[in-house]
Amino acid sequence: MPTTPHPRPPARRTRRPRRTVRLLLGLLLAGGAALATAPAATAGSQDAGRAAATIVTSTGRVGNSVAFTFDDGPGQNTGQMLDVLRRHNVKAVFCLWGDHVRQNPDMVRRIVADGHVLCNHSMTHADMGGWPADRIRSDLQATNDAIRSAAPGATVTYFRAPYGNWGQAADVAAQMGMVPLGWRADIGDWQPPGADALTQRLRERITQGAVILMHDGGGDRSQTVTAVDRVIPEFRNRGWSFDLPAR
Repeated sequence: MPTTPHPRPPARRTRRPRRTVRLLLGLLLAGGAALATAPAATAGSQDAGRAAATIVTSTGRVGNSVAFTFDDGPGQNTGQMLDVLRRHNVKAVFCLWGDHVRQNPDMVRRIVADGHVLCNHSMTHADMGGWPADRIRSDLQATNDAIRSAAPGATVTYFRAPYGNWGQAADVAAQMGMVPLGWRADIGDWQPPGADALTQRLRERITQGAVILMHDGGGDRSQTVTAVDRVIPEFRNRGWSFDLPAR
């Protein structure tokens, strides 16, 4: 007599053990907590593969505050500009062109001695907008070396890209410990229109918190010297303060 087969028990749904689920959830939560609490990589830190660099264009102060910055020096009128700033007790940022630093090391030392702040403005004032990071870093380092050769121990706080064409330069500068420095207003003194015109441009373009771009080098900047000498007392009498760009 044939044997009657036993009926197969119904297939059971396979369940993931609760312990495994709890373990996976724990790992996910722990990972999320680590990401939330880990300090963000800051500009200039070795862990920042690409610094989140911010280009500064203001003093960061509320109210009637302005910062004066001077590019392309040291030049033939830098000494006169320093005399004006000293007379009015104003501190400014000088963005130094490396080749000019080598030609005028005494003037770099005077800028530092007068208490002004230094800015790297590249070695040859070349457009860095399309340069790779390594080439930018080499140029910025050569400029800093030239500045510190002229003024040993000097601090280079800012970097400003020639022509304002940044490319990767803002990130590289931040990784090297310098603040990328832009501007909010440019008075166009690189092609001098006359001291009266520059004075009027300053009056019109100074706004609350603005970083102002001017020049003390790269040509005859005597008109800029005159305009700055006129405007400082005017604005100070109206309650303005002359500060440095945010850092």
